[in-house]
Amino acid sequence: MLGMNKSIFRRLLFSFLFTVLLGLGVSGILMVFFARGYFYDAKQEELLRMAKQVNDAIQDSSKVTRSLQSKLTEFDESFDTRIWLFDDDGKIVATSTKDEVVKGKSVAQSIANRVLNGENAVTELQIDGLEDPMLSVAIPWGKGDHIYGGIVLHASIEGIERTYSQMRETILWATLFGVVLSTAMVSYVSWSISRPLYRIERTAAEIGRGNYAERVVVDTSDEISDLAKTINTLAERLERVEQDRMHLEQVRNDFLANVSHELRTPLTAMQGFLEALQDGLVEEEEARNRYYAVLYAETMQISRLVDDLMDLMKLENNEIKLVKYPVEIKEILTKVTYSFEPEANAKDIELQTELAEDLPKVYADKDRLIQIFNNLVKNAVKFTASGYIRLTASAEEDWIKVTVSDSGIGIASEDLNRIWERFFKVDRGRSKNNKGSGLGLAIVKELVQLHEGKITVESEPGAGTVFTVWLPTVEKYRKMQSVS
Repeated sequence: MLGMNKSIFRRLLFSFLFTVLLGLGVSGILMVFFARGYFYDAKQEELLRMAKQVNDAIQDSSKVTRSLQSKLTEFDESFDTRIWLFDDDGKIVATSTKDEVVKGKSVAQSIANRVLNGENAVTELQIDGLEDPMLSVAIPWGKGDHIYGGIVLHASIEGIERTYSQMRETILWATLFGVVLSTAMVSYVSWSISRPLYRIERTAAEIGRGNYAERVVVDTSDEISDLAKTINTLAERLERVEQDRMHLEQVRNDFLANVSHELRTPLTAMQGFLEALQDGLVEEEEARNRYYAVLYAETMQISRLVDDLMDLMKLENNEIKLVKYPVEIKEILTKVTYSFEPEANAKDIELQTELAEDLPKVYADKDRLIQIFNNLVKNAVKFTASGYIRLTASAEEDWIKVTVSDSGIGIASEDLNRIWERFFKVDRGRSKNNKGSGLGLAIVKELVQLHEGKITVESEPGAGTVFTVWLPTVEKYRKMQSVS
């Protein structure tokens, strides 16, 4: 991880530095190159301007006189330049100083020819007796078309070179400062880019190790932040998938444990009775009949458990197809009440019904509705020692509200949300007396939802329980289907 971080940091740093140094280097070279030309051009223009001033002052004199010599000396002191005059043969006839070294000598023939033809000339000369080269300009000496010779002005290149050297030094220091500053800035930028990438890489590694709770924290709002958000979203989804997997694994383990428990109890009892019968330990006919009755009851218990499991699995896999048509809910509840009267009477339970008149029909599978309310009433009978069980039905807007209430033992508040789980039994201590698979309410909830309805429960320990089922009327069901 750290190696990747350093690699990215180095690549970014060197790439940025190379670009910055290349830019600064090219800029510096171009500035130096053009600056030198600029300084020389500026000096040439200045010398040409001075030379014209000299010509304006002496253009009326075609011969070297004391007055002309005096003017040359004044211009020399004023301009701080050397001034020569040469005649139409190119021979130097006067100087602004007593330079006997050059008097009588001739200027280059090419320069003399250009000047005598009315052109200006610019050149660099190495004058005998002077160590430093000179920048020289030559212009015609005369008035109008009358050219007497030429005027030459010299300026030392030393000043230009000194200025040029100072500028190069300034550019060099500026470049070095720019490199240092750029290095600091580029290092910070590279670090600010590589740091969140390192965080992302570290988080991805943690996710790869199965730590799906790890998240990337990036305080930017750029593409790296978008990548971090994508990684976080992926981690959240993987975390949910892992939680779902663990939950499913737990459900599977619980399911196997519960099925094993529910099957073991009746099978153990059946094994004991069968061994007794097989070994001839039960000789009396009446006792054998009791054993057969117990074996039959245990067999039916296993059969009901298998049927309930099959129903629940089909419901959860959407394999049950309802045969829906308009059904009278009053007819369903009346039939369920009659079927439980013998069992209720045996426990001194009063079955009560409060069914409103002219109830709208519900659009449902009649057999599945009977299964729903059979399970609810069976639970009520099972957990009510004596008292009452009341079934009510009323119309509320486009819904039919059915309640199944009892005066039984009730359900603890911490168990209310768990009663819909498979194999969950509220009264586990009385499971031997109140046999059941623990699948009834799970099946009820699935069937109610399959009918586009809803079911709730309210209970208070020692005061009883109320299950409320809402089922859509035919009109409501049609509206729901048209919207979907």
